[in-house]
Amino acid sequence: MGSTITEKILARASGLDEVKPGQIIEARVDLVLANDITAPLGIAEFEKAGFSKVFDPARIALVPDHFTPNKDIKAAGQAKKVREFARKHQIVNYFEVGRVGIEHVLLPDAGMVAPGDVVIGADSHTCTYGAVAAFSTGVGSTDFAAAMAWGHVWLRVPETFKFVYSGTPSPWVTGKDLMLHTIGLIGVDGALYQAMEFTGPAIEALSMDERFSMCNMAIEAGGKSGIVGFDEKTTRYLQSRPDGSRARTAGQVFASDRDAEYSRVLEIDAAAVQPTVSKPHLPSNTAAAADCADITVDQVVIGSCTNGRLHDLHQAASILAGRKVHPDVRCIILPGTQDVCLEAIADGTMQTLIEAGCAFSTPTCGACLGGHMGVLAEGERAVATTNRNFVGRMGHTGSEVYLASPYVAAASAIAGHIATPEEVGAAKGGSR
Repeated sequence: MGSTITEKILARASGLDEVKPGQIIEARVDLVLANDITAPLGIAEFEKAGFSKVFDPARIALVPDHFTPNKDIKAAGQAKKVREFARKHQIVNYFEVGRVGIEHVLLPDAGMVAPGDVVIGADSHTCTYGAVAAFSTGVGSTDFAAAMAWGHVWLRVPETFKFVYSGTPSPWVTGKDLMLHTIGLIGVDGALYQAMEFTGPAIEALSMDERFSMCNMAIEAGGKSGIVGFDEKTTRYLQSRPDGSRARTAGQVFASDRDAEYSRVLEIDAAAVQPTVSKPHLPSNTAAAADCADITVDQVVIGSCTNGRLHDLHQAASILAGRKVHPDVRCIILPGTQDVCLEAIADGTMQTLIEAGCAFSTPTCGACLGGHMGVLAEGERAVATTNRNFVGRMGHTGSEVYLASPYVAAASAIAGHIATPEEVGAAKGGSR
């Protein structure tokens, strides 16, 4: 019996010829990461355990991205702890204000993740990096602390749930829609502690940015990780990154065997998927955006680690160009990195969005988790390209969050209610 791509990566990392689902392994990690919320907890455990040095200052990333620029005194204190630890241990990949980006956009774009890598992070959306054919998963702060010290992590090898997407998506359907639709089919625990392997012609046709979006939300189906196989698009993406990722690619590119064993295989016709939203208060509570036109909105958030890449801003700008945000709507743009900001300036995307009435933020996770830069009041509704819509996720427990793609979010900002691009008169196709 053959092996899946995930099993092959974990076998390499543990120095074994092969591994099987359920097996407990000690895997060498290629990158360990945390942010300004989770790193202080890990640092406290690191110091409590008596560790005096990290295993490799170049393979740890500390990214204070959730509440930066600091929103208050407590947030400033958290960032200070991370900053001081980074200086003490000479952490190479420490990203402060001015260099900071949303971690799950910043790190792959900075060339810090390569195919075949094992990446663990003290953040549940670390699963994002599976888009470059790496195994990446979130861990608790204690595991993060131990990995910083030893460079290894204990893992139970997950089963793999294979998703095969056939057909050609309609012009306004993105990877975000495919993922919301998928979570709607299987539920928030439908892939519990499993590697979600995304395959098929529709996945091959997706941009790298949309693959990142899909892997990012694997955790919203309970997945241990998400992963897309290596192909020519992965190669081109890595070649456009700094030398770090390309230098580690040789010998680490794996593919699932034809006779690999899966816990389940689900086939999805991408041509039948419509622009989709997730209604409160679970990502699995999905509906066609066209069926939600009676839902008015107060705020639209476009960005985050799920949809904060340049491609996502292009999609939003293609809808908002020459139009105005509804006077009753606040539209906030959260770009993924400083480079995304620069690229959006250079190609006119930022100007288009600002002229439409959007507020353009520095890179931050703030609004996504109701921390700052867009907190919702009681009774308010938001359409967001973020990844979670739990009770109180973006502010007051009496607020509501509807998850959507950049296309639907932008159309909703114009209409003042949940809308599709067709409803606001956008030209067919937009920016793919």
